[in-house]
Amino acid sequence: ICGVEILPEAAERARDAVDELVVGPIEEALDGGRLRGPFDTVVCYDVLEHLVDPERVLRGLRALTAPGGRLHVSVPNARHFTLLRDLLFRGTFGYTEYGHRDVTHLRWFTRRDIVAAIKRAGWVVRSTAPNTFRGRDRPVDRLTRGRLREFIALQWTVLAERPAD
Repeated sequence: ICGVEILPEAAERARDAVDELVVGPIEEALDGGRLRGPFDTVVCYDVLEHLVDPERVLRGLRALTAPGGRLHVSVPNARHFTLLRDLLFRGTFGYTEYGHRDVTHLRWFTRRDIVAAIKRAGWVVRSTAPNTFRGRDRPVDRLTRGRLREFIALQWTVLAERPAD
């Protein structure tokens, strides 16, 4: 297991949980050859929204992934109803110190946006799924027959695969 962590303090806490740890930005780890593949699985949970050029990173990770290797991504949903509500009725986007509207988010993705970005980076998307908010949004999803799923999903997860070249 190889991990990449930008924050030195968090890297120290993670050091015992991985076999190899790269401390610094993922872009520098990719450019500097500090990551050694091939990897069978790449996980980017709540990462891509913090990057200046997430597609460049996705392409770099694809190059380090074995054919048939998997990519699993999660990103906050830019179509979540609270964002729309605050824009429409409060006239503000409403950044916060953490969570869905974290001030460190540089990019925002809807389900279509993240799927398109992953495809442009050369991956084959196998599935997408909404964050079920620990099941609390399931009754609304059932009641609306999935019609509001794009607005109640707090996050989207995507499973993709590197095709054989």
